[in-house]
Amino acid sequence: MHLPKWATGFGAQVIAGLIIGLILGLIARGGDIAWLSGILTWVGQTYVQLLKLLIPPLVFTAVVTSIANLRQVTNAARLAGQTLVWFAITAFFSVIIGILVGVVMQPGANSGVDQSAAAEPNSTGSWFAFIQSVVPANFLGLGAKATSEGSISVSFNVLQILVLSLLFGIAAIKAGRKAEPFIDFAGSLLSVIQVVLWWVIRLAPIGTAALIGNAVVAYGWEALGSLGTFVAAIYIGLALVIFALYPLILSINRISVAGFFRRVWPVTTLGFVTRSSLGVLPVNQRTVEESMGVPREYASFAMPLGATTKMDGCASIYPAIAAIFVAQFYGVALNPTDYLLIVIVSVLGSAATAGTTGATVMLTLTLSTLGLPLAGVGLLLAVEPIVDMGRTAVNVTGQALVAAVVAKREGIIDESAWDDTPDAATLDKPHPVAPSS
Repeated sequence: MHLPKWATGFGAQVIAGLIIGLILGLIARGGDIAWLSGILTWVGQTYVQLLKLLIPPLVFTAVVTSIANLRQVTNAARLAGQTLVWFAITAFFSVIIGILVGVVMQPGANSGVDQSAAAEPNSTGSWFAFIQSVVPANFLGLGAKATSEGSISVSFNVLQILVLSLLFGIAAIKAGRKAEPFIDFAGSLLSVIQVVLWWVIRLAPIGTAALIGNAVVAYGWEALGSLGTFVAAIYIGLALVIFALYPLILSINRISVAGFFRRVWPVTTLGFVTRSSLGVLPVNQRTVEESMGVPREYASFAMPLGATTKMDGCASIYPAIAAIFVAQFYGVALNPTDYLLIVIVSVLGSAATAGTTGATVMLTLTLSTLGLPLAGVGLLLAVEPIVDMGRTAVNVTGQALVAAVVAKREGIIDESAWDDTPDAATLDKPHPVAPSS
């Protein structure tokens, strides 16, 4: 029997991995099978590690190459400005949705969570910390720290890498002909990275199965407990953003809603199971380029920037509802000025979480602005992994949305890509990037 292409494409494979992962997770959890749980953990962590491995060289080479290619684009500054504007627009309406859901559902009014669970967070957000995080600590934006087990944990700050690559790209243009070999090398290296990226992307169904299976084993349903209303409020807010706000924005900009979601759904599900916008960045960027017709010169700028500063789930929905929860839990009445502050912090503050611990830092930034107890963060840690899955799914979907919307509004989107078979079918084969000249 001949199956339609949508049933055998990349998106269908990711969804199949999701279903298989749920089954394996339930088996491992129900039978307390340690070896199966261990395999799921190892495969999932390995897949995310492979994705993150490609992020530093991908961002650096893609941004340098795109800046070099932007020499031929007359509206480069306008593209950057429009990207930031749409980041702010989607963040604004997302936080409004979060506030409305929090006010209506009252997640903290009748919570049964024990107040002894309250604890000061290990890290807090601040505007100074954001400014400090933008300044590169070293050439590669790398950081290292010793773990409690005695090993060394190495991490990277994508925002710093983005700043470095922007500086090097602009400097290469200013240097003129002498910098052409450097630009050619960056383009050639990007071509190699794209091929390796394709190899890793093809493992996505396996990685999805392992990650969702491990999530079922690790979290189950027990963690919901007395915070069920809070979790429900978060997911209702996220659902309204992704299934109401985003389709409205797409319709206003005359982009096919069904076509967009067919193309982005593998990215959305991968974000859900990996809980990492940065880990999904390579797949997300490739999807908007190959499946949505967004020019590579623009996508290689907008997508890394979005992965660090465009977070409708972590920086809008979550801090709004969580702040309302904390206020209700401690019996603090919020006035219209407080709600206005939540909006301002959410629209401007998402960038302050770049290179840090994401939603937790964003929540502490919101609570400190409102004068609410920071110990309230500890009340929500039990369900952090569960809500983080939905937050990340919205984050990565919104990042693809803005890239497509800006490209459409500026008339640079490849309309023929939307006439082809939807789904991420173009991910089934590599498309290396030609070096710029």
